[in-house]
Amino acid sequence: MKQNTLYVGSLAKGLRLLRAFDESHTELSLVELAARSGLDKSAVQRLANTLHIEGMLDKDPATRRFRPSHAWLELAYAYYWSDQLVGQAIPKLIDLSQEIGETVNLAELSTDHIIYVSRLPCQRTYFAATVIGRRLPALSTSAGRAIISTFSPEDREEAIETWPLKPFTARTTMDRGTIRQSIGEAVEQGYAISSDQMILSEIGVACPITGPDGRAFAAVQCSVSAHTWTRERIEAEILPRLQDTANAISPSSQVHRR
Repeated sequence: MKQNTLYVGSLAKGLRLLRAFDESHTELSLVELAARSGLDKSAVQRLANTLHIEGMLDKDPATRRFRPSHAWLELAYAYYWSDQLVGQAIPKLIDLSQEIGETVNLAELSTDHIIYVSRLPCQRTYFAATVIGRRLPALSTSAGRAIISTFSPEDREEAIETWPLKPFTARTTMDRGTIRQSIGEAVEQGYAISSDQMILSEIGVACPITGPDGRAFAAVQCSVSAHTWTRERIEAEILPRLQDTANAISPSSQVHRR
């Protein structure tokens, strides 16, 4: 494969280092950074200290461990101003959250995953479900399945066959035939419902936000407890409001870049 002459390898290595951090790895030593990034320790030492000097990583003077700095929040702030869909959707998501009293999320498609770009928690929501930026396999989520249901039959089948799966609970669906059936139902119904995929006893319901061509790149999603809600009650009380919210978000605000 011909090398891209515009590709900067050292920058790519720095980004690999930044991607080593996640919710389970919030502070890392040079050895841990090397292990998680796949880079040699000498390169990691130079890159990490450069990123520290440039303000992208904080460094504990006692332990010498690195962690993300406030600069990451500044980047997120810039992202939000660049994503017109979020600004368009937020007032409608707030109205929906107040109407139903449950957790409401805005998810966007990010290659073969969905990523939560806005999350409005209810009073019972735990901390992890309030943090934006969580990225999940699209096939395993109601939001992802709702989005995929708007694809052409060919693109839909390719996604079902090739996009990644990951078990989060003992009941996360790993059978692609079952997922194909679920997405097929979403094609017919215009919404997707999933149970026990990310958290046991949690039900997710999502409606796609479609563009002028009928294809979705985002979805409005609601998560509720199976101890409180049945599928029938969800379809009667939550779904109509969820559909109204998705339909009310202007398709012209979507940025088709993922």
